[in-house]
Amino acid sequence: MDLRFNTSLAEGYKSAAQIARVLTEDWFARNMYCPICGELSIKRAEPNAPVKDYICGNCKSQYELKSKKENSDRYTTKVNDGVYRTMIERITSLDNPSFFFMHYDCYEVNNLIIVPKCFFTPNVIEKRKPLDAGAKRAGWEGCNILLNNVPEFAKIPIIKNGIALNPKDVCKQYNHVFSLQTNSIESRGWLMDVLSCVERLDETFTLKQMYDFVNELGVKHPNNNNIEAKIRQQLQFLRDKGFIDFTTRGNYKKIGL
Repeated sequence: MDLRFNTSLAEGYKSAAQIARVLTEDWFARNMYCPICGELSIKRAEPNAPVKDYICGNCKSQYELKSKKENSDRYTTKVNDGVYRTMIERITSLDNPSFFFMHYDCYEVNNLIIVPKCFFTPNVIEKRKPLDAGAKRAGWEGCNILLNNVPEFAKIPIIKNGIALNPKDVCKQYNHVFSLQTNSIESRGWLMDVLSCVERLDETFTLKQMYDFVNELGVKHPNNNNIEAKIRQQLQFLRDKGFIDFTTRGNYKKIGL
C-alpha cells in the first residue's frame, strides 16, 4: 500500500479544501480494500448518494470517508459532516454505512481507522446551528460526528503511525467488533452507552461500579425506570459475545475490549 498522494492531481485547483478532497479520494479509491470481506478494492458510490461515498462490489457494504490534515493516531474530536436530518435518517435505518476516518500530513496518509456502522447512534451526531438568514443556504442545518462518543475499541486501525496493518488482521478485528450489531436502534444506543462506561473502568471491575453510572445513564434514557436491570442485560450480552468475562458473582474482567 503506497501511502503517498498523487500530487499531480492538485494542479489547477486553488481551494485547499478542493485539493484535499481530490487527493484523499483518489488515494482511497486506488488503495483501500474492503475491511469486511477482504475484497481488494471498493468502488465509488453513485454521485450525490446520501451518506455513502463507497461500496464494496462483493459484499455490498457501504462506506463514507472523512479526512483531516493531522499527524496523530488519536480520533477524539468533532468531524464535520453534511445535512443533520439526512444523517439521522441514515444511521437509524439499519442500512447505514461504516465510516473511515483518515489523518494525513505532507501529502501522505499517516493514520486511518474504520468505525463499524453499529456504533453510530443519534448520540454520536451533533446538530450544528442553522446558517444565518443572510447566507446563501439560509436555515441549512449541518452536523458533526462526535468521535469522543465512540468507544475506543470500535476505532479499528488500518494504518497506524505510517504503517499499514495486515488486511487479514483488520478484517478479523472488524468482524469481531461488528458481532455486537443488533437489529434495534434502541439496543444499539444502550450498548454504546454501557460500553462507554465499561471503558472508563479498570480491566477488572464490579457490578457495583457499573451501578455508579445509573444517574448518568438515566439522563440519556429518561423513559427507562429500571436502569440497573438494563446494565445487567448489556453486560450479559457483552459476555455472550466474548468481550467480558464473569469471574465471580458481581465481578467482571475485560477480555476483548
